Parts: sequence; C-alpha cells; structure tokens
Amino acid sequence: MRNQLLVVLALGFLASCSTKPNSSRQNSAIHLETGMRMKTRDGISLVADVYRPTDNDKHPVLVVRTPYDRSGEGETCRLAAQHNYVCVAQDVRGRYASEGDWYPFKNESNDGYDTVEWAAALPHSDGRVTMFGSSYVGATQWLAAIGHPPHLVGIQPTMTASDYHEGWVYQGGALELWFDQTWTSILALDTLQRSANKNSRNMEWTHLLPGSSFPVLQIAQPRSLAPYYFDWLTHPADDDYCKPWSIEPHYSEMPIAALHVGGWYDLFLRGTLRNYVGMRAHAPTQWARDHQQLTIGPWIHDGPMNGKAGEVNFGHQAAFDESAATVAWYDDLFQPTAAPGKRVKIFVMGINQWREEDDWPLARTAYTRYFLHSAGRANSSSGDGALTTATPGHESPDSFTYDPENPVPTRGGALCCFHDPAVQEPSGAFDQKEIEKRDDVLIYTTPAFDQNLELTGPLSAELYMSSSAPDTDLTAKLVDVWPNGFAQNLADNIQRLSFRNSPEQAQPLEPGTIHKIQFDIGATSNVFLPGHRLRVEISSSNFPHFDRNLNTGESPERGTRFVKAHNRIYHDADHPSAIVLPVIPAQ
Repeated sequence: MRNQLLVVLALGFLASCSTKPNSSRQNSAIHLETGMRMKTRDGISLVADVYRPTDNDKHPVLVVRTPYDRSGEGETCRLAAQHNYVCVAQDVRGRYASEGDWYPFKNESNDGYDTVEWAAALPHSDGRVTMFGSSYVGATQWLAAIGHPPHLVGIQPTMTASDYHEGWVYQGGALELWFDQTWTSILALDTLQRSANKNSRNMEWTHLLPGSSFPVLQIAQPRSLAPYYFDWLTHPADDDYCKPWSIEPHYSEMPIAALHVGGWYDLFLRGTLRNYVGMRAHAPTQWARDHQQLTIGPWIHDGPMNGKAGEVNFGHQAAFDESAATVAWYDDLFQPTAAPGKRVKIFVMGINQWREEDDWPLARTAYTRYFLHSAGRANSSSGDGALTTATPGHESPDSFTYDPENPVPTRGGALCCFHDPAVQEPSGAFDQKEIEKRDDVLIYTTPAFDQNLELTGPLSAELYMSSSAPDTDLTAKLVDVWPNGFAQNLADNIQRLSFRNSPEQAQPLEPGTIHKIQFDIGATSNVFLPGHRLRVEISSSNFPHFDRNLNTGESPERGTRFVKAHNRIYHDADHPSAIVLPVIPAQ
C-alpha cells in the first residue's frame, strides 16, 4: 500500500490559460495527497491522487477516472488546483493501483457514482463535482452521469462515444478491427503485469529440478488478459450485451452541463455529435440544455492537438490546449452572471479558420444530393465516374470484384491507437492517390469548382447495389482533390449489408437482388476552394481499419473461409444513387 503523502509543489502559471473570473486569485503552490483510497459499494478499494489549493477554503472538485494510470493526469490537475479547484485523479477498477478486475464499461456507472459522492464529501470540497477527460475517460464520465450522482454538476468529455456497440466495438455492423485490437493490446500490458505479480511464486519454485525448469514468471493465457475482446466477437448484433452501457437512452435523465470536444479525424466523432445533439434536445432541465457546448477541430484521436493531422498541416491556429480549455470551461460554468455566447465552435478546413455557430447542425444547411454518374466504367481514378447535382437518366451500372484476400488498404482516417516514434502517425488526412488506382474502387468526381463550396454537417450515402454474395460491405469516402492532384480524405464509413436494416438483427442478402442501402459517412467542415474537386470513393473494404467481410455470412468470431463478391452499383432514373451533402450557402 502506498503511504499518503502531503507534498507542497511550487508551480508556475501556464501562459496558455485564459484569465477567468474564478481564476482571479491563482495559487502558485498546491497540496498533493497521493494514494488516497476509497471503498466502492461492493468493497473494492480504488486509489486516487488529490490536488488542491493550499488555503483552507472549500472549492469545486474536478474528477478524472482513468484506466491509463492516474499519474498521467497531473498536468491538468495541477493547473486546476492553481485555479482554485480540488482535482481528483483516480485509477479505475482493475487498473494500476486500484483493486478489482478490469472489464471495460461494466463497473463504471456504480464506481463513478461512488467516486463522485466521495469527492463531494472531501474536506475541501464545496459539494459541486465535475469531471473531465478523453476517450475511455470520456466514457467514465458519461457512465457515471447515467448513474445520477446528486452532486455531479458538469462533464467535459473529449473524443468519446455515445454507444459502446455501434461506434466503439462495431461501426455499421463491421468490427472496428484496428481500434479493437490495438486498444486491447495496450490495456493487456497492465493486466499482464498484475497477473505476473500475483502469480509469481519464486520461493515455491526453488525446489524444482533441473535448474533449467525454473519458470521465471507464471504468464497468464492471452485470452484471460482480455476476455472482453472475445466477448465482443460473439456479439456482432447490437443485442443485450452492450445495451446497459449505452448513453443515448439516458439524455433525458442527466441534468448536467457538458463541453463536448471532438476531432474531424476522430473515430468517435459521431458519438461526440450525437451526445451534444441528444443533450441539447432532451436534457431534463432548461439549464442543462442551455449549458451544452461543442468544439470540433482538425484533430486525430489521442494525438497532439497541434494543427497537424497526417500529411496535412492546418496551421498553428488549429492548436488546442485541452487542459486550459477544461479549466476555462468550468470557470465560466461556475459564474452564474456570465453572458452566454455561441454554443458551437468549429474549425473549417480548407480556409483553416475557426467559426462560432448557434447550434449543430447549422440551421442554414441546404442538404443537397450529388448523384453518381458513369457509362459503366467508374473503376479507379482513370475511369469515367462523375458526380453532379443532375439526376441520372439511362445509365449502365458499375461493377467491381471485392476479394477479401486483397482488400482495399486503410490510408489515414479516423484510427486509434498506434503511436510509434519511428513511424509516421497513420491517422488523419493522407493522399488517397494510390488507393484510387485500384479497379475495386469506384471513383466519382465533380468538375473543378470556380468558387468556394462549403460542406459543414453530417454526410450520408444512398446507394443502390446488388451482390453475388449473401453478405458483403459497402464503404464510402469523401475526398477533396487539390489542383495538384493530392486527394485529401475528409470522412468515411462502412456498412455491413447483413445489418443494412437494423444493427440488432442480421439479414442475408438475396444474391442478385437490388437493395437500397442508406448509411452515414460521418461529418465534416471543409471549404472546397476554386480549382478543387469533390470526390466520393465507393468500395467494399477498408482494411485493417475494419475487419474484412468474408462474403459468406460467417461471424467475425468463427469465419475462416472466404469467397469473392461481385458487386454492382446502380445509378439510373429508377436507382438514383447519391451522396447527401450539407451545403452551406455563401453569405
């Protein structure tokens, strides 16, 4: 057990923080108590560090509950304590210093409730508790909030989901392969360490002969390090497994303020937007509905918010200090006389400027259908595919063969979690030129624009297709083609066709039958400048971002055999395939 220590830290002010009313008397010294323990309702001990001002006053409390080691939250907590908050950084159940077994989402509502109420009763707390953090640390906020702790006032979830089946483990029925496997491997390292520490029996092994039989460590079986991953594979349908953890059914029960922060290249962007829209519409009090704010920048998940995303640098003006923003948000929240401003702040790519808006989606949006056209040969960027607002007449369909043994490779986009200093970060905006040379990618492109075209808002696809297989996927990617040929990905998504009608029930395709497939492509804010062209890529794979559809209807848990799928996209008067784009009229 770690001893509780009282440490006085002399800290300088962070120049990036705005001066707010609550920050008018900042402290350059703080108290830090480490290794503080609290008991959950079922007797598990959770460990936290508590940062606070050196005075004897009572202050609002900021809580962060993390599976990634609470010591990593020191920067924000120190800043918060300088600005006259108490800050609690806690390891969640089964992680680092906290007791119990780790299983994502399962215990976060009860443990979060218990932590909020424990924090509200700390000696220097004034009873007002708030939370902050990114990714899974956003999930610990939402899951605490749906438990209805009475002292929770606000949350600041960054880049997190609204549902943990659709948008976390799966997307459009396809497994989020890259994220699910890399995240699981990262989490398993601490689980492995805990298991090795618990099961090592050095003194019991001293009698073993010969000496070469010394086992060194007793290593857990891989499946036992992450049983949740294997559970995910057995639940491709959105059944009762994940429903207890979904945030979306609970918006009307949470009377809390929230600052929602997302990135245009974040894999949880849809969840960030759905949480904001859901709370604005359904939060149970007018105060809560009025105190929802949204900030979206050109950022990747869990990466530096410095303005660079992949191969595109959006400029220093796109940089964002998350710690400073957290403190500034709560400074404003706790000033009841503060004048309300615009609720939404978005970074508009292309012109690379921030803009404030009244709400999301923008009320002035003109949703416009851009129809697919070709003479039947839209394969690759050298094909004849076109994209216009004119409705199609008599046109031949486009065909391609999707081979699971040779899937379309992932290049950039909304990925997580890969961080190797020797390798360029693969998330964000990348040139799609090489991918667009493939015959299994259909390409539809507008003529070059002679004036700015702004798209800001949700994107969707309405495609008519048939397949030779009982199941296959459709992918759609929106691209900004620069005058020099650089093809910048803006947004993309996938739809597993067995889940085309409902995420809760798989339904095989009827081979050869034309189906209308509708799915969202995400969201963006981008100005297509003069000389640029708008492009959409249509295919059936994006690997390893998503798992490969084997085209047989087998589950991702058990599938091993695969067949080629011969897929066809129709775009004629009876089957007007289109993408629906949020055009913002010029002002």
